[in-house]
Amino acid sequence: MTSIYDFKVETLEGGTQDFADYKDKVLLIVNTASKCGFTPQYEGLEQLYQRYQDQDLVVIGFPCNQFGHQEPGAADEIGAFCQKNYGVSFPMMAKVDVNGKDTHPVYKWLKQQQGGFLTDAIKWNFTKFLVNKDGDVVKRYAATTKPEALEEDIKTLL
Repeated sequence: MTSIYDFKVETLEGGTQDFADYKDKVLLIVNTASKCGFTPQYEGLEQLYQRYQDQDLVVIGFPCNQFGHQEPGAADEIGAFCQKNYGVSFPMMAKVDVNGKDTHPVYKWLKQQQGGFLTDAIKWNFTKFLVNKDGDVVKRYAATTKPEALEEDIKTLL
């Protein structure tokens, strides 16, 4: 795969999302978890999505259970949690692995495009990748980086 637009992924609801549908949009791709110390970042992610979706920002969540088993639920539980607790309306994909032998192809590609500090491995939930309108990964943010800290970078790309 040479572009983010080459991928098709399963949605949380069991459908298929073709990333080609996101062409000419800025993407913020995040591995998420419902029982993590960073889970309150859902609120900031949703605020960014609400503020900039009309200007072509799409926040995309990929639930992941690889860090401290902090996303143990089934798809319906994850969706209900996100909606009830944080009003999440941005697209959520099916639960994936972001490291190891079963790493989802999207995350293999993201890590190839924008490596991490010391290692390319995702270190924790809520690691974020910012993709420009041309489909290029322009920045990777640590789990500790709050969504509001990304706002200027997002505005620059919009």
